[in-house]
Amino acid sequence: MEYNFQEIEQRWRKAWADEALYHTEIEKDKPKYYVLNMFPYPSGAGLHVGHPLGYIASDIYARYKRLKGFNVLNPMGYDAYGLPAEQYAIQTGQHPAVTTERNIARYREQLDRIGFSFDWSREVRTCDPDYYHWTQWAVRKMFLSYYDTKAQQARPIDELIAHLEANGTEGLTAAASAKDLHLTAQDWAAMTWAEREDFLMNYRIAYVGETMVNWCAELGTVLANDEVVDGVSVRGGYPVVQRKMKQWCLRVSAYAQRMLDGLETVDWSDSLKDTQRNWIGRSEGTEMQFSVEGSDEKITIFTTRADTIFGVTFVVLAPESELVEKFTTPDQQAAVAAYVEETKKRTERERIADRKVTGVFTGSRAINPFTGEAVPIWVSDYVLSGYGTGAIMAVPAHDSRDYAFARHFNLPIIPLIEGCDVSEESFDAKEGVVCNSPREDAAPYIDFSLNGKTVKEAIAATKAYVEAKGLGRIKVNFRLRDAIFSRQRYWGEPFPFYYKNGHPQAVPEAALPLELPEVSKFLPTSSGEPPLGNAERWAWDEENACVVDTNKIDNVRVFPLELSTMPGFAGSSAYYLRYMDPSNATALVGEEADHYWRNVDLYVGGSEHATGHLIYSRFWNKFLFDLGTSCEDEPFKKMINQGMIQGRSNFVYRIKDTNTFVSLGLKDQYEVTPIHVDVNIVANDVLDVEAFKAWRPEYSTAEFILEDGKYICGWAVEKMSKSMFNVVNPDDIVDKYGADTLRLYEMFLGPINQSKPWDSNGVDGCARFLRRFWNLFFEGEDLRVTDEKATKENLKSLHKLLKKVTTDIEEFAYNTSIPAFMIAVNELMQQKCRCREVLEPMVIALAPFAPYIAEELWHKLGHGESVHKAAWPAFDEQYLKEDSCTLSVSFNGKTRFTIDVAADASKEEVERLALAHESTQAHIEGKQIIKVIVVPGRIVNIVLK
Repeated sequence: MEYNFQEIEQRWRKAWADEALYHTEIEKDKPKYYVLNMFPYPSGAGLHVGHPLGYIASDIYARYKRLKGFNVLNPMGYDAYGLPAEQYAIQTGQHPAVTTERNIARYREQLDRIGFSFDWSREVRTCDPDYYHWTQWAVRKMFLSYYDTKAQQARPIDELIAHLEANGTEGLTAAASAKDLHLTAQDWAAMTWAEREDFLMNYRIAYVGETMVNWCAELGTVLANDEVVDGVSVRGGYPVVQRKMKQWCLRVSAYAQRMLDGLETVDWSDSLKDTQRNWIGRSEGTEMQFSVEGSDEKITIFTTRADTIFGVTFVVLAPESELVEKFTTPDQQAAVAAYVEETKKRTERERIADRKVTGVFTGSRAINPFTGEAVPIWVSDYVLSGYGTGAIMAVPAHDSRDYAFARHFNLPIIPLIEGCDVSEESFDAKEGVVCNSPREDAAPYIDFSLNGKTVKEAIAATKAYVEAKGLGRIKVNFRLRDAIFSRQRYWGEPFPFYYKNGHPQAVPEAALPLELPEVSKFLPTSSGEPPLGNAERWAWDEENACVVDTNKIDNVRVFPLELSTMPGFAGSSAYYLRYMDPSNATALVGEEADHYWRNVDLYVGGSEHATGHLIYSRFWNKFLFDLGTSCEDEPFKKMINQGMIQGRSNFVYRIKDTNTFVSLGLKDQYEVTPIHVDVNIVANDVLDVEAFKAWRPEYSTAEFILEDGKYICGWAVEKMSKSMFNVVNPDDIVDKYGADTLRLYEMFLGPINQSKPWDSNGVDGCARFLRRFWNLFFEGEDLRVTDEKATKENLKSLHKLLKKVTTDIEEFAYNTSIPAFMIAVNELMQQKCRCREVLEPMVIALAPFAPYIAEELWHKLGHGESVHKAAWPAFDEQYLKEDSCTLSVSFNGKTRFTIDVAADASKEEVERLALAHESTQAHIEGKQIIKVIVVPGRIVNIVLK
């Protein structure tokens, strides 16, 4: 019987959907396992073959765990809000909801064809009001909460208010925006309502604050760092500048230590954990104050190396610092203003990555609090306003960036160690130090008070001096910033807040969800307000607790609603919890579902989300844990980052100044220009010349110089991209070879966590394997599977495969499982094996990888229930034991021949057989045997004298 994958896959796809095979409910008599993929943004282009890589990997594991007896939750949904849909709406006038729905339908069709075991009854879409109801609910809760730094958890804002009423800020332990907030209970009582609201905004977990943002005027919105490259927007290439704006923010920084601690409890790769640790950036140090000549103002700096203060030769301010304007002298104002303006075009991420030295002198000088020496105050973009205090003391002899800055601007470099060479050649840029300092041994600091102390002792002594003299304080700093949480866009979750006399107030919980209104256009208003400013019905009636027409705003009973929307990460921060209980109308997740599924056992997604999504979702989960909504402090137990599938590009070679194209092997005879060509009109690097002529009008008259009657294309491995015409549509692979072949080939390409090139030329190998596997069961049109007893060789081939595949799946080493299947099939064909005892377990073992063919064969074998409900076959070591083994026989360490012995032969029996061998006598003739060394299973060495 022919292996007709089109008919098989179509039939089983429908049968699985009709049966709801992958529908999952709570089953308390089974252990649970929650598998999750980072859900996709549904773009209009649909999936290319790189997108399903992680989905296939997680699907194999989900199917495997189901076969192992686990109750597996494997959901899928869509990250449906985003700028691309909105920009398309602006360009075409088509509502984002329409294009998003169309794109989702396209994605669903493609995902279904590949045969994923998703429980689609749990699908979520971030643009669905029933879903973003709970995003709004969580943000509302954040607004009504503060972070207690002593209890290390979020608490209701009412508790903080009660503390202020009774004690003012005395004894208050709370994360706050502003420093040194002090008031008495009497001060609080004397405040107006508006003053209290302003004061509380310093503590709310969701708050409005002034912050530097990436502002894109042409798009009319704030952009995230990953939406900006080289000072322009990724979407459209428009200029982006740094601007201080009032924005909604989330107090992510309050959870910094908990997020660091949580990394010790999860099974993530060391590289991923290190990325998060670096992003959170915990550092213990000292805050100190430098006076400024001719000013009552002081500059507060943070340093982890207070002991190096004796090597300070200049101070640097971040361009965004409010101190820049205060300390810039009149003769330097133009230069400083120009520099600050230029810096606005660069994101902080770009400034961190760029090692180029730039800066400008303010004209003022700061006083070193230890030495009393005056040092110049500079402005440079390598200092960031959001880290520390936005000002640093520069010690160029002992810091790589300070050193580069000092060298560039010819500033003094003072070593802390006598006799230290500070030439460029002596500077260890990797360590960021000169002369091996800091170091643990005694460091002969130039300053007498630190002379002979170790670095740790010197730091401690300096810290003690700073506090004793009132020059500053000891402090723990984190690099992690609060998240900017508002976007001036239409297509996003609305905020559940209205403004009363300019102060945000939470919409009542019972009124949620606050649904996104219709607008007349998706651009900002003529006055520069976000697109929601165009809505005719977007005002809050406080008395009736409902949305009313905007023209009814009177700021007495009807108030304006927030015009910004939430960013993309809002909807993706807790979606894993909603999957647990997607139809719950009264809670984000019910207690029963939360306590059964608890958290994600396996999370698969790209490493590019290590510092964005993973940080925010961990923060969001910890907040929900504080509320008691989530029963686990960490959302994702195990994390796998899939690599990237790169494109295999093809090239044609056009002879200069002609429309003639020369084949690869002949191109060196001409002056040619390589041109990317659509890989879909190339097969095994052979160009379909007629398809090429039809591809673009300019090639319709093309002529070709062939080799052996063919046009051979060049090739290269590059990023899969539409601009390089190397995007491969999975539908084309499924149409030609079947979904099972696609699944196998993507896993066969290489380790799941590494990038690897796609090569359509190799797909056929996996297709041939599936045909050979099919032919194990059939002879002509007849099923030839028998109930005869399997031979030892049959069982050895089977159990060798089962052991390998079981181990590989547990270790996510799928790429080595597929060759193991191929080897087993070849062995069984040579053995002419038709035994049900062997072939049925092989079908089950293949089912996670190739679900369609496995299901078809399982039913052909007479089973009524799905193979995906079977039990995973265990391997038995007894079938892997060898009856005999071959040993090398050596004389004085030189191998001369081999012997075959029973696998369980004793050392005495092995020695007897070796000495009795006919070749032994020739080697020992005339010599004395000193001893015989037997290494079981490996070698016999006869020592002669």
